[in-house]
Amino acid sequence: LTVGEAIKEFIKSTHQNMPVTKNGNLVGIINAKDLLRNLDKLDKPIIEITRRKIIVARPDLNLDDAARLMFRYGFKKLPVIDDNGKLVGIISNTDILRSHIERATPRKVDMIKNLIESEHNVRVNVRRYLVPIDKLHPTQDRVYADELQGREYEIKRGLAEPLIVVKRRNYYLLVDGHHRAVAANNLGIKELMAHVIEIENFDGELGMEISAKRRGLITLDDIKIIEYGQHPLLEITTKLVKKKDVE
Repeated sequence: LTVGEAIKEFIKSTHQNMPVTKNGNLVGIINAKDLLRNLDKLDKPIIEITRRKIIVARPDLNLDDAARLMFRYGFKKLPVIDDNGKLVGIISNTDILRSHIERATPRKVDMIKNLIESEHNVRVNVRRYLVPIDKLHPTQDRVYADELQGREYEIKRGLAEPLIVVKRRNYYLLVDGHHRAVAANNLGIKELMAHVIEIENFDGELGMEISAKRRGLITLDDIKIIEYGQHPLLEITTKLVKKKDVE
């Protein structure tokens, strides 16, 4: 690939830098500034101006560690390579931001666990495994289209956080992660990873379970998708902008 050809690729994309590979192996990074400095050398191979001293990540790198690394060095993107040096993907600061919007944190899991234990005087265990999408019973009656789009993006890139569910006799009560669940269902995905709360020796119904049934929430298809213009945050923002214009 030459400088001239690389410029055409940059023009077609929205990226400011791109990885340079050879036989699938990451060689380095080239950015728009590198190309601008070589506008008078359009036939020059980009391999000659590629930045080879770069920081990379491994596929098993924790997202929080990736965020710290990118923030510390001011990276907008971080190449991910396997043990053989093959480029397997690129994580961006947008990916990091999306992954933190709807997180199933240990604190959130513990809060739900403690709530169930205290309200029903039961013993609860928490495990983590894949749960079938078609066995999920929602407790939330709506999701928002813009957030749904973000969750679909995460799932496609393997960045989605686990759901939080409560195991019942023949289904799983979905407590947290409705956008992720609906997004996965829309994409035709059959299973998602989840923090599964298992209640010992309990045949009764949880309060959230009773409430969901009263609202007719049995499957993910019962959840209403609210379009962009109806999102409460957009409504609040619109009101604030209008108020500011009047003052």
